[in-house]
Amino acid sequence: MIENLLSYGWWVGAVLIVAGFVALVKGADWLVDGASAVARQFGISDLVIGLTVVAFGTSMPEFVVNMVSVAEGTTDLAITNILGSNIINTFVILGLTALVYPVVSQKRSRDFDIPMSIIAGILVFAFVAVNSPFGEEERGISRMGGIILLLMFCYFLYNTFRHAKDHPNEVQGDDVQCTKDISTRRALCLIIGGLVGLVVGGELIVKSAVDLATRLGVSEAIIGLTIVALGTSLPELATSVMAATKHNSDIALGNVVGSNIFNVFFVLGMSAVVRPLPAYEGIELDAWTAAVGSILVWLFVKTNHEREIKRWGGAILLLVYAGYLTYRLLNV
Repeated sequence: MIENLLSYGWWVGAVLIVAGFVALVKGADWLVDGASAVARQFGISDLVIGLTVVAFGTSMPEFVVNMVSVAEGTTDLAITNILGSNIINTFVILGLTALVYPVVSQKRSRDFDIPMSIIAGILVFAFVAVNSPFGEEERGISRMGGIILLLMFCYFLYNTFRHAKDHPNEVQGDDVQCTKDISTRRALCLIIGGLVGLVVGGELIVKSAVDLATRLGVSEAIIGLTIVALGTSLPELATSVMAATKHNSDIALGNVVGSNIFNVFFVLGMSAVVRPLPAYEGIELDAWTAAVGSILVWLFVKTNHEREIKRWGGAILLLVYAGYLTYRLLNV
């Protein structure tokens, strides 16, 4: 059915991509609301819900798009969705947020979360830039590489739970937000509706993105780095800018860094385990840019007494992204 609609022209594909993003974001919201309500009914604490259901829910758009991509065999789209999302999260979202209001960092972010995001970026770069030591003939993220990423994710999750248990007062309010009490029937309907929205949205985005790339004569990687990555990052963008307008910019930093870690260790790890992700032309630059973004953020918050990304830091992030995107588009 989707293929039939796409035959009417490129503009149909553009409309379907927008519809897919709406279904994806709304589906993730419903899934989080329903799962959180069910978890509360089973006596699970708000802290655990915040660190699991809510955290996983915010990465569901990227996860579903990647699972559909690997199922369809469009592995370039699977990698660029994650690299592009992380690049946009760091350079665009944190850059814009810092311009609105300086982005404050918490000690936990400076000492653990940001370094973990740096490790994530460097690992991906290492996987795609050098020949695999596990016997694969082509560069990329192999199944063994995916397993390594998932093991790193387990370590991150374990450390996060342990820290939250030992320092409950440091847990941010948005990390433990839960929905109001709703009936079990409604919660289950939200879960089912959310899953349907995620699947439909993922199918619309992947198929339409591939069709759009073909019509425009560009690679799936470029579409993934730009349109798809921006669309799956919209929830983080809205949350971060809104937090900055309320002078709660530490929430913005936590959201972005946490999302980047989830994207690489969990989403990319799972994708590679399902189907190995071979390297594409230009992947080294994309992977290195994602890693450099985390390094810049760490330097910004470590080199001033306020431990924050100042407005000039936000401007630098946006300028670096503009330069990277210009170079990438001119060298398609």
